[in-house]
Amino acid sequence: MDWLQNLLFDENSIAHIVLLYSFVIAVGVLLGKIKFFGVSLGVTFVLFTGIVCGHFGLTGNTQILTFLQDFGLILFVFCIGLQVGPSFFSSFKKGGIAMNLVAMGIVALNIAVAVALYYGLNGRIELPMMVGILCGAVTNTPGLGAANEALSQLNYSGPQIAMGYACAYPLGVLGIIGSIIAIRYICRINLKKEEEDIAKEEAANPHLTPRMMHLEVHNEALAGKTLLQVRDFMGRDFVCSRILQNGHVSIPNRDTVFHLGDQLFVVCAEDDAEAIIAFIGPKIEVDWEKQDTPMVSRRILITQPKMNGKQLGEFHFSSMYGVNVTRVNRSGMDIFASRNLTLQVGDRVMVVGQQDAVERVAGVLGNQLKRLDTPNIVTIFVGIFLGILLGSLPIAFPGMPTPVKLGLAGGPLVVAILIGRFGHKMHLVTYTTMSANLMLREVGIALFLAAVGLGAGDGFIDAIVGGGYRWIGYGALITVIPLLLVGIFARARLKMNYYTLMGLMAGSMTDPPALAYANGTAGNDMPALSYSTVYPVVMFLRVLTAQIFILFAL
Repeated sequence: MDWLQNLLFDENSIAHIVLLYSFVIAVGVLLGKIKFFGVSLGVTFVLFTGIVCGHFGLTGNTQILTFLQDFGLILFVFCIGLQVGPSFFSSFKKGGIAMNLVAMGIVALNIAVAVALYYGLNGRIELPMMVGILCGAVTNTPGLGAANEALSQLNYSGPQIAMGYACAYPLGVLGIIGSIIAIRYICRINLKKEEEDIAKEEAANPHLTPRMMHLEVHNEALAGKTLLQVRDFMGRDFVCSRILQNGHVSIPNRDTVFHLGDQLFVVCAEDDAEAIIAFIGPKIEVDWEKQDTPMVSRRILITQPKMNGKQLGEFHFSSMYGVNVTRVNRSGMDIFASRNLTLQVGDRVMVVGQQDAVERVAGVLGNQLKRLDTPNIVTIFVGIFLGILLGSLPIAFPGMPTPVKLGLAGGPLVVAILIGRFGHKMHLVTYTTMSANLMLREVGIALFLAAVGLGAGDGFIDAIVGGGYRWIGYGALITVIPLLLVGIFARARLKMNYYTLMGLMAGSMTDPPALAYANGTAGNDMPALSYSTVYPVVMFLRVLTAQIFILFAL
């Protein structure tokens, strides 16, 4: 039976380590699906399973544990960066500025409450442990990883801060949802009125989404003018995908001449629709399928790497292929196909033209789904390589005994955000299917949490019995006070819609269970929209501030 004993207890055996991690992750994920008061903890339960195993002495080799912890963290934060990168900078546009400022206020107040508790307790709790409680209270695992990385730079040898994180996390999830509910009653919010306000706002402020119209040329000034002249004269971008002249349907190009009575199929941005109608002519009904030369419209998938980062106008589809591109679908959202739009691998473009011409364009764009099924691991590992280099660069600040480093969490996160946004300019294909991104993220976070839990298990019970149970209360204060203060301010002074505020509060804590509750309550996509608006910036701040908090304070 020596083989069984070695398998179960030999810490230097690779088989034992793989067995241990597989057990911790599998059991943790299964238990994480159980709902408490309608809320599940998800993959975070891997941490608690690891703590239990660590308490009974099942920890594995320390060097391998450290490697898996750090590698899991790198995978997790890098995949998050790739996901949020494309929308990171655009989230500051228009109304996103106000929402991100409110979310930053919540982040700042979380830290302020943690600092106030630390000094108010007069040293009865160590600062690193307070940072662990802070990360648990705001339900941010990457922040915990960044704090651990900062402590390793300082050769910290105190108790594992994951114990504070584990104590504060469950009530943190419930505290976020509870705060959302509390604001509804404190501010006496009428949900029906909130829905009506959303409808009015959408009607008054149309987004730059595609608008498809059938128009007839009635403006005498357009007779004899080419499509390019009309577009330049109007100063508004639009695509004329089909034209019916003298009973014949064709695909117009820049040199097509307009005549009175021509019937057009126009696609433009929603904001420009009324102006284009007023300039060209009234809307009409046309059945293009019954015309002499029926046209087909087809979504074509961009899979050719050489298309990545090129502007749509560079390809001259109408003049070279006799087709028009009317809109582009990216990450489930339709975008108006302006000439300046930068294409990316994974985009689905709507092409209109005759069957043979559309087929030729499909060959140019790729349209081979199998190419997207193959992951672009070169980009991933190039990004991780650059991220570790950036994270290792020492940044000196006056008055600080040691230089600050972004570390294994901050460096890959920053590089991933930049690659996600600007990678196409360096001919890096950053497209990754959502399932592949989620898989890498889940594997990374599971490895990280398992390693942290196994390392923190020894002494966890003693710490709780010795006063650690108070950490739960400290975490609840860090969670609830900022959310209530900022939430009431945003509602009372900024007049923020409650559905928008729900998503913002969930996003400021990067908490999926709270978003699920908000979506279920709202029945519309406003919470998800505000969540996605603030999530990139907040995730970046949570990772960075946790590390800076440690480095500046110790």
